[in-house]
Amino acid sequence: MIPAETSESERSAELLNEQIRGLMARTGGRLSDSQRREYEVLVVEWAAAVRGEIVKAA
Repeated sequence: MIPAETSESERSAELLNEQIRGLMARTGGRLSDSQRREYEVLVVEWAAAVRGEIVKAA
C-alpha cells in the first residue's frame, strides 16, 4: 500500500483552529479578499486535520 503524501507543514487541528481564531480576532471578522483566501485555506486544512485525527483515533 502506498502511504498518503503528507506536507512538511502539516499542522494539527488545534493549531489551525488557533490560527483561524487569530485571523478573525485581528480583522474583527471583516476579511479582505486576500484574508478570505487565507481563511478558506486554513478551514480546508483544519477540516482535513480533524478527519485525520478521527481516523487515527479509530
